[in-house]
Amino acid sequence: MSTPVIIEALRTPRGAAKETGALHSITPMELLAGVLRALQQRTGVDTAQIADGVFGCVSQVGEQGGNIGKAATLLAGWSPYLSAVTINRYCASGLSAVNWAAQQAQNANMLTVAGGVEMMSRVPMFGDNVPYYTDRALGGQIGFVPPPWSSDLVATRHGFSREDCDGYAALSQARAKAARTRGLARSMVPVLDAQGQVLLDHDENIREANTLEKLSTLRTVYEAGANGLDDWGLAREPALKQINHVHTAGNAPCMADGASAVLLGTAEAAAQLGLPVRARILAHADACVPLTQTGAVDATQKALARAGLSVADIDLWEVRDSFAAITLHYIRTLGIDLARFNVNGSSIALGHPMGATGAMLVSCLLDEMEQRDLRYGVTAIPGAFGVATATVFERLR
Repeated sequence: MSTPVIIEALRTPRGAAKETGALHSITPMELLAGVLRALQQRTGVDTAQIADGVFGCVSQVGEQGGNIGKAATLLAGWSPYLSAVTINRYCASGLSAVNWAAQQAQNANMLTVAGGVEMMSRVPMFGDNVPYYTDRALGGQIGFVPPPWSSDLVATRHGFSREDCDGYAALSQARAKAARTRGLARSMVPVLDAQGQVLLDHDENIREANTLEKLSTLRTVYEAGANGLDDWGLAREPALKQINHVHTAGNAPCMADGASAVLLGTAEAAAQLGLPVRARILAHADACVPLTQTGAVDATQKALARAGLSVADIDLWEVRDSFAAITLHYIRTLGIDLARFNVNGSSIALGHPMGATGAMLVSCLLDEMEQRDLRYGVTAIPGAFGVATATVFERLR
């Protein structure tokens, strides 16, 4: 079976998830349709040649309900015969969409499209109001705990201090600021309003003031006791004496608005249509580690094994910053050189539009691999309930 390839990967800038954010005035469907139009214009592809579409969106309610992926292809003026599905694997949704679309491309030996969207300024996190968010007893019964608390649990288990977490967050901010100054994001396309005026052409969430000194002054999300969560957790972790609460709004991924789109296919289909390719997908894997968000370690190890590669073979890593301790655990466990990891900052500084982030990171990874003339890269995403996805890429041009 042919190896799936990435023909193009585009993303919008990440907007601030608030009413005063630059993207708040347009709908999620319009935002996703805009990046799909840009993808068609960039590649010149005839959308009638695309066999299927897979899109990530976590809060599929209200303006993000009703199979928004399919609806956005129609709003973008794409072929009405293109089928599409919208999926939810929590924070890993966008990367899962890329992986599923890659499998569909292999099955049909044609082109597929993937991507995602989340507008957290208009459809807030937990806006779908599912029972295990609001019912503590049900959440405990099925193992759902708020991500900030599970991240504090990981910090306690593995000895990551508040200073460690703030230090990583400050590094993410500094790297994101430097990348924005260099202006190397070829895959980022501006968001336009109905009159063609630019709404946003840069990542809006970077906070230059978030130095280590500033971050150290922020209040933690949870205090001692955590409204009963600590007792619940300590009953399951008898080796721990207490839960150390180290995560704040500054060392956590900030909410954001954004959309992404990736054109995939088989090498044969791309060649037949005269479409140059940027990379190929060597392997991908999913995993889940209950109670914590550390599943990306397992998913990455599985994907690397399937690709026949080791951590040492990977030239660049683009991994969704969960809360800082989760990211530090990933780096330490896999033995990754920080100089090759999230070199332009990640979700702590740039923002995390949940359903879009995974596919966004594909474009970020390929941009930097091309800039540095590198061969192998990994994108990985941890998410709620411990689910995770990882993908291994080989750059081709």
